Amino acid sequence: MIKRIITPIIGLYFCSVFLLNCKPSDTNPLPIGPTVYHLSYPDYFTAPIIPSDNQMTLEGVALGRKLFYEPILSGDNTQSCGSCHNQAFSFTDNTLQFSLGIDKIAGNRNSMAIVNLAWDKAFFWDGRSKSLEEQALGPVENPVEMHEDWANAILELSAHPDYPTLFNKAFETSIITKTLVAKALAQFERSIISSNSQFDRDYLSTKKIEGALTNPKNSLEMGMKLFYGKADCWHCHGAVGDFLFTDRAFHNNGLDSTFADKGLELVTKNVMDRGKFKTPTLRNSQFTGPYMHDGRFKSLDEVIEFYNSGVKKSATLDPNMKELAKGLNLSTDEKAELKEFLLSLSDYTFLSNPNYKK
Repeated sequence: MIKRIITPIIGLYFCSVFLLNCKPSDTNPLPIGPTVYHLSYPDYFTAPIIPSDNQMTLEGVALGRKLFYEPILSGDNTQSCGSCHNQAFSFTDNTLQFSLGIDKIAGNRNSMAIVNLAWDKAFFWDGRSKSLEEQALGPVENPVEMHEDWANAILELSAHPDYPTLFNKAFETSIITKTLVAKALAQFERSIISSNSQFDRDYLSTKKIEGALTNPKNSLEMGMKLFYGKADCWHCHGAVGDFLFTDRAFHNNGLDSTFADKGLELVTKNVMDRGKFKTPTLRNSQFTGPYMHDGRFKSLDEVIEFYNSGVKKSATLDPNMKELAKGLNLSTDEKAELKEFLLSLSDYTFLSNPNYKK
C-alpha cells in the first residue's frame, strides 16, 4: 500500500472573464505553473517534512537533479554534488574516508549518505543546517569543497543555454538566484527514497517483526533480536518498527575520551555537546563505508567490534552507551548474525534507480 503526498499546484492561473475579457468558448488553454510532484512511499513511513515555501514539483525535482550533477557550481567546473555523493555507494563518496575538493584538499569528515532526507530535520554531522535548502548552500562556497563564489556560479548558470528556461518552468522566473538553486537541489534530494530492502519486504511491510523477535527462526532474525536487545543498537537507530534506522539526533557514542573534533559543540557552544555527532541511517550501510564521522572504521565488522569492546568513557558519553562501555561480550556467531541483519537493510534497486541518475 502506497501513501502519496499531494502538494498544491504552484502558480495556477485562473482566467477571469470580467478582468481579462476571456470568453468561455476560447480555445487557447490557460497557462499553468509547475506540475505537482507525487512523493510515493510505503504506508509504514510517516509523513515527510516538506516546507510550505518549497513544495515539490516535477519541474523542480528535474531541475534539482540536473543541478546535483552540474560542475558549474564548482570553482573550476570540475566537481558537482554528485562527485562526492555517488548513487552506487548510497550517495556517499566511493569508499573514501575524506572527500577531496577541487583544490585536492581533503575534508575532515566522511561524506554522509543521502537517503530518505525528506524525513530529516538537521543536516551535516554537527547539525549546523536546519533544512535541506540551507544545507545546499554550504558546499559551493566551502574553500575545501567546491570553492566557488555564488555570484560567479549564478552568472554561469544564467549564461547557460538551458538553465533560464528550466528555472522558469520550475519557479516561474528566469532570474536565477542561489536561493532557487538551493530549493531545486532540496526538492531532488527529498525525492531520493530507499524502501525496498529485504527487511522492508519481509518484515516492515508485512508487520512480522514482533513475531520474529519472539521466535527467531534464522540467523537474520537472531541478528534482529540482538539489534533490538542485547546489542542495544535501537536507542540511536530506531525502536521496533522505525523505518529510518536513525533517531535523527546527536550522540557521543564513545569513539574517544578526548576530542579532536568537538562535533555538535561547535554549533551549540555547549560543552555538554562535545563529541556528539548525528546518528547516520543504517539503511544501505553495506555500501557507505568507511564509517563514523571521521571514517575511522573500514568495515561493518570493525564497527560491530567497536561497540562490542571498544567504547570509551567521557563526560558527555551518551547515557545509553554506558553499559556498552563495559563490553557487550558478543560471541563470534552473534557478531555474524548482527551483521546479517544490517545487510538486510540494503536496497539494491535504490543504487540503480534511474530517477536519481545523472
